Amino acid sequence: MDSALRETHQIPIGYNGLSEKEAEKRLLEYGHNELMERKKASAISIFFSQFKDFMVMVLLAATLISFSLGETMDAIAIIIIVVMNAVLGFIQEYRTEKSLEALKDLSAPHAIVIRDGKEKEIQAREIVPGDLIILEAGHIVPADCLLIEGLGIQVNESILTGESVAVEKVPAQNHDKKDKLFMGTTLTAGRGKAIVIATGMNTEMGSIAHMIQSVEGESTPLEKRLDRIGKQLVYICLGICGVIFLLGIYRGESFYAMLLSATSLAVAAIPEGLPAIVTVTLALGVQRMLKRNALVRKLPAVETLGCTNIICSDKTGTLTENKMTVTKIYANGQLVDMRDVDYSSQAKRSATLRQLLIIGALCNNAEYKGEEIIGDPTEAAILAASELGGFGKKIISEYIRIGEIPFDSDRKRMSVICKDKSGNIYVFVKGAPDIILGLCNKKLDNNGLSIMNHSEKRKVMAINEKMAGQALRVLGFAYRKLDFIPRNLGDTDIEKNLIFVGLEGMIDPPRPETIESIKSCYQAGIKPVMITGDHKLTAIAIAKQIGMKLNKNDVLTGKEIEAMNDRELERKVESVSVFARVSPRHKYRIIQALKKNPKNIVAMTGDGVNDAPALKEANIGIAMGKSGTDVAKEASSMVLLDDNFATIVGAIREGRIIYDNIRKFLRYLLACNLGEIVAMAVAAIYGMPVPLIPIQILWINLVTDGLPALALSVDPPDSNIMNRPPRKSNESIFSRGLGTRILISGSLIGGSTITAFMLIIYLTNGNLEMARTVAFATLIMAELIYAFESRSEYGDVWEAGLFANKYLFFAVLSSFILLLLAIYNPFLSSILKTEALGISEWMIVLGFSLLEFAVTSFIY
Repeated sequence: MDSALRETHQIPIGYNGLSEKEAEKRLLEYGHNELMERKKASAISIFFSQFKDFMVMVLLAATLISFSLGETMDAIAIIIIVVMNAVLGFIQEYRTEKSLEALKDLSAPHAIVIRDGKEKEIQAREIVPGDLIILEAGHIVPADCLLIEGLGIQVNESILTGESVAVEKVPAQNHDKKDKLFMGTTLTAGRGKAIVIATGMNTEMGSIAHMIQSVEGESTPLEKRLDRIGKQLVYICLGICGVIFLLGIYRGESFYAMLLSATSLAVAAIPEGLPAIVTVTLALGVQRMLKRNALVRKLPAVETLGCTNIICSDKTGTLTENKMTVTKIYANGQLVDMRDVDYSSQAKRSATLRQLLIIGALCNNAEYKGEEIIGDPTEAAILAASELGGFGKKIISEYIRIGEIPFDSDRKRMSVICKDKSGNIYVFVKGAPDIILGLCNKKLDNNGLSIMNHSEKRKVMAINEKMAGQALRVLGFAYRKLDFIPRNLGDTDIEKNLIFVGLEGMIDPPRPETIESIKSCYQAGIKPVMITGDHKLTAIAIAKQIGMKLNKNDVLTGKEIEAMNDRELERKVESVSVFARVSPRHKYRIIQALKKNPKNIVAMTGDGVNDAPALKEANIGIAMGKSGTDVAKEASSMVLLDDNFATIVGAIREGRIIYDNIRKFLRYLLACNLGEIVAMAVAAIYGMPVPLIPIQILWINLVTDGLPALALSVDPPDSNIMNRPPRKSNESIFSRGLGTRILISGSLIGGSTITAFMLIIYLTNGNLEMARTVAFATLIMAELIYAFESRSEYGDVWEAGLFANKYLFFAVLSSFILLLLAIYNPFLSSILKTEALGISEWMIVLGFSLLEFAVTSFIY
């Protein structure tokens, strides 16, 4: 049937979709509706890719040198540890790949199909040829389809044709491309039904094999910077190694001794765990955000969140509950609070109210499902009000809808053309009061029709402002009788010379958690900005209810934005907290103006097709998971699964935590590595034996340092994390004194290690293995103590709490147990070349390992 359908455009009469059983059969026959992806890396290739890392290559070179020097046991041990590191890296990368695949599934496009006669939302990849799908403005077309029913459908086919102008589509009749919808294109207006005629690689999109939907898997700027830091550290140290090696040879030291010394120093310089821990931190952070209903689609957003200082948020559904209820109605010259009256009895006494409720029911796309009304919250509230007055289901059954001119953000109105049982044709219109009044030349009251002059219009607008000032969303209603059914719904004369009937005011209360979130924003140095299409007074009323700081000068309307040039807008936006009566094109200009200030990092929410440019322009585009269109999600960096403003603030908090934790383990790892470098370099420069052999250094870097560093990557946040301003976007990872702390602490750790080594050499008359064991233990103990210091940049160890991070406590305990095993276990001590320490040696170890802590506590 499908091939014939594709070629002939023949539509089965009364076609109502596939059955589930038939869909399953076709899924097996045609396969999933997805484009061919590049071949994924196998588990084996992921494992061997671990050995391509620059740092690992340096370690393998050190292994070859150890072999050539006859240090076979050292070389074997280094290989074992490198393989262990590769296994750990493989496990983490494999898990990360699986996590990204899971995120991809979560953000994959969905589609509404009719199966077994019922509407059902499924993943787009489950669609099969023959499926009957429902499409609305904002949907991405999930497969090649044949349009069989539709109204006012406009499709952006730029992804295929490069033409940005939307193309009109009409139901199958002309046997040309005007009735075909192609996979990956976007509905910009209208709604309709279509039969799927091709899926996956059989689509037009499949023929050019272009992937349009993916979760980004690129490295973040931070990961790239840290990778550069790691390489630079190795280059610098290799240079130092070369200089030390040549100096030693010049002084007459043996080639063997200096090569071993240089190799040991090279091993000490490499922060082996750094790349893996960055990946772990980002992956765990993304998972935590997902648990808080924030789906990160692009990893760089995690880093950017910590810099955000402005959040531009839609009002409806994000700051508010998106549960509208009509509470006030203006009809027949009277403003009535409908919470205090009976709709039905009022409607019986007022012809104007009856007409208002009729328009509300007919000019509406909300639907009944049993006793429940579903659809857009505003339309559902209007239909519910009509139902309460007795003009819901009853009146809908008495009219036939002939056509619809859909609402959009530019027109700010919706119109339907209906025919009653007597054959009379009407256009019913609802929309923004100022727009509706501009289309009316008459008004209806209980005395009949009269002229709608400027004085009457000003009176209605005064009522509108009064209602808006009470945080009500206000819509105007009008109609007129038509002499004939219009052939062209794009004819602007259809909506002219209307009869004004009245206003309905509905309220959408603020979410309870929004007030606390707004407060948190101000404390965190973040400016919340409300952007809404609602009336200025409504916006101000809601802004005050949720605790936003503003006065009348902090509010700007769409008309005022249009009157400004870009330079004027750039100056004005810095002081504005509420933008009212704005359209998506205004949003784009607002974001551009805010970003002109290099200090601003802007997060922006959006849900509609026309919001996509603003979402892409923002530093972080945030799409709505519930109400957002596929196009908005595609353009976003992050998706709010619960459409809640509080989730944005929570995500920013997580972004700050992630960045803080990266600084914590970076501080820990680099200070520890620097300590090793200092100890090794001092010994090499002064012609002393190396205090640590390569295998001991690798044990410290991978076995001892690795666990505390991982624990720091999941460290609980500082108590003041949302009480300090956002960091600057161009801020160095070593800013705010972190670089200085690393240099001071690393030098002290290295100094105490080499001093302990020299002391034991002196006390034992040159017992090198004992001296190296003391240096080994001193360095590890100093690093384990330093792990607790690394927990906070804003307080001391005691303020941060020794047991606040249970993972760190157990990591340090485990590392200490491993130290004891390395010294006292015969098998390990033979590999690591350690000797058993007595009480006196342990006292020396403890004294020198506490030196860094004592000095830095005094300094800071």
